[in-house]
Amino acid sequence: MEGYKFPLGVIGQSFVELLVRHAQPEVNAFVWLCFRLDHGFEYVFSAAPPYVWVVLAGAAAWRFSNWKTASFCSLGLLVLWNQRLWSATIATLSLVLTSTVMSLIIAIPLGIALAESRVVRNFLTPVLDFLQTMPRFVYLIPALVLFGIDIPPAVFASMTLAIPPAARFTCTGLMQVDEQVVEAAKAFGSSPWRILTRVKLPLASPAIMVGSGQALMMALSMAVIASLIGAEGLGEDVLRAIAVLNAGQGFVAGFGIFVLAVLIERVASGCAARLGPRTGRSDHRSF
Repeated sequence: MEGYKFPLGVIGQSFVELLVRHAQPEVNAFVWLCFRLDHGFEYVFSAAPPYVWVVLAGAAAWRFSNWKTASFCSLGLLVLWNQRLWSATIATLSLVLTSTVMSLIIAIPLGIALAESRVVRNFLTPVLDFLQTMPRFVYLIPALVLFGIDIPPAVFASMTLAIPPAARFTCTGLMQVDEQVVEAAKAFGSSPWRILTRVKLPLASPAIMVGSGQALMMALSMAVIASLIGAEGLGEDVLRAIAVLNAGQGFVAGFGIFVLAVLIERVASGCAARLGPRTGRSDHRSF
């Protein structure tokens, strides 16, 4: 005989329905911000011809990585342009940047709270573990109920994956700040807010930059899943290739996602590496 089944699913459904009834202003604000950011990025990337962005991307990869990465990224973007996938690439990159910006708005203050408070850290660490390990498709159900089919649910689902690593790296960077530097700032009479903004955050900026790069990568990994709920981009071409069993088309679209991933990861890693020495030289004068 089966025992009592706790109505966990019913509770979850009731919670989503409660949000639909009572959180509509917040939902509308989220939807508005998603559309504005996404359209803004698309407008910027569409303002110049593709070859301009190819040159800029190659220059950024050369500046923050090396000539091999720059050559690969430039050639990869040229291939996407040649394959008539430039518009899809812009749509994917705009979605990724929108998701990352909105994730960092939450993740960086969250990481600061995790680093500064043991109570907050003990409470939120399991929450971040839950967000990071729950299958992505589970988030699509409440996202579709709350936001409908378009960019906002895709951004929401991407944020659940992008927020935890950015928050963890921010927390780790702040907690690894040399305690002697903090004590020296206190000895000069600096307030806790000034120590945080002028000492800890500059010293933790390499870790925060790495966390931002990880958030970008996590958001990019959602490109195909986001296309299931109406988001345009390279993921849509992957799904179309699956529908018609066209391996070549799927490879080209997947190659585009790979090129974006290499470009984002190398530039973000290079920025983090360059921030380290500079912040290290200037930290003792920052307070």
